[in-house]
Amino acid sequence: MEQHEQLQAEIDQLKSQLTGDLFSDMDIKDSIHNLEMKLNGVRPMDSHIDCVGCGS
Repeated sequence: MEQHEQLQAEIDQLKSQLTGDLFSDMDIKDSIHNLEMKLNGVRPMDSHIDCVGCGS
């Protein structure tokens, strides 16, 4: 399985775990966001600078 497909499979699996409760879904949504950033090639320019939009 190519990396793109593997990342998408992980995202889909995490999305299936969402409950609709904001507080219990927070960690899952954070993981989904991080995987989507990898999938789309979006990363902060420098590793010591935090992502401005989400603080990751």
